[in-house]
Amino acid sequence: MLTNSIFLGVIGVPQGILILVIVLLLFGGKKIPELMKGIGSGIKEFKKAAKEEDEPKNSASEEEKK
Repeated sequence: MLTNSIFLGVIGVPQGILILVIVLLLFGGKKIPELMKGIGSGIKEFKKAAKEEDEPKNSASEEEKK
């Protein structure tokens, strides 16, 4: 019973293809590039914010060493 619940969360190739087909039907071919562009810019902003957050910690530790 436990092994069945472990495999319920695994997404295989057929499930991935089905998800892509559903997304294509919902958004259409013209909207998908815009959607991917938005996701890409969101990831870029997230990485930039994470990098900026790490920089003050590094500069503070460098000042302590001096």
